[in-house]
Amino acid sequence: MASRRIRASCVETIEEAWILSGFRLGAEGRLADAGDAIAASIAEANRNFIITGWISPRRIAACNCRQCELTTRTKRKNHGENTMFHGSIPALVTPFKNGAVDKDAFAALVERQIAAGSSALVPVGTTGETSTLSTEEHKGVVTLCVDVAAGRVPVIAGAGANATDEAIELVRHAKAVGADAALVVCPYYNRPDQAGLYAHFAAINDAVSLPVFLYNVPTRTSCDLEPETAGRLAALPNVIGIKDASKDVSRVAAHERLAGGAQFIQLSGEDGTALAHRAAGGAGCISVTANVAPELCAAMHAAIDAGQWNEARAIDSKLAPLHDAMFCSPSPGPAKYALSKLGLCGQDVRLPILPPSAPAQSIIDAAMANAGATA
Repeated sequence: MASRRIRASCVETIEEAWILSGFRLGAEGRLADAGDAIAASIAEANRNFIITGWISPRRIAACNCRQCELTTRTKRKNHGENTMFHGSIPALVTPFKNGAVDKDAFAALVERQIAAGSSALVPVGTTGETSTLSTEEHKGVVTLCVDVAAGRVPVIAGAGANATDEAIELVRHAKAVGADAALVVCPYYNRPDQAGLYAHFAAINDAVSLPVFLYNVPTRTSCDLEPETAGRLAALPNVIGIKDASKDVSRVAAHERLAGGAQFIQLSGEDGTALAHRAAGGAGCISVTANVAPELCAAMHAAIDAGQWNEARAIDSKLAPLHDAMFCSPSPGPAKYALSKLGLCGQDVRLPILPPSAPAQSIIDAAMANAGATA
């Protein structure tokens, strides 16, 4: 890793930032030359290293001409240890008001998550009701999330679609507005086989140079990205990890074995098994529960990172009823109801999802009280 201080007012693009930091890039972003001893030693040690900035032009410009620290990360074959994507990562809800996206409420939710210690943010994933947002709304929420986060935490933009060309368009937009990565779900309804899944993600990899997380959620897509296919996809330069919501914790070891080791970033997509997923070697969880109890979710992952497993288990036990309550009626209805109880946004959802029934609300209320999530 090499760090150099640069003046933000001098930077228009990340490529320029690299150059100002003493790096010169060759074809495909490979390190062609280096202007400091650290980078030179890296280049000499392994010519296959790629310099990956992980800091968008928007982040750098946001410093408004103050001195800022530009840190570049090196990763072999565009993978490697990456602490940027880890811990508690909320799959943000998309608040609505009078039928439209409530931008003020969304911005406030982003601020709350950052203050609570969330490690990254995922706008317009499944919990963000991406399937009932227009393309314009989808892009607007991603842009707003990047703008409000302002480089304080990474943004992993939801960019999935069951049409490959549409997914490419969403990933391109995510890159253009400064998202740090894209979360791309397996195509739903189409039910492609493994060859079709590989072709889908490979086309996205080839079209846009942005880190991509595969997203496997068989209960929603009716297709399962098998570990062997994920392993093949991990060899592509832009595929850096997976959000796995299969609830099969044994896949953590399988992915590590087939996808090049611990360099492949594995995130749980299911709160109830997040602790076990971390114990098996996962890096974090893209969480629904973190919408409601972000401090506790962040604290659990912090305890794991510190090796305090008894503390992590105690927090997970406290959160367990809330994990279940988030799906006691169709999601994200329960999360939005809970946030409305906290005074953070309305509980409006879009058809065909409905708000939780009175019995479901009682379950959510009890789980919130158990977790200490009260206004």
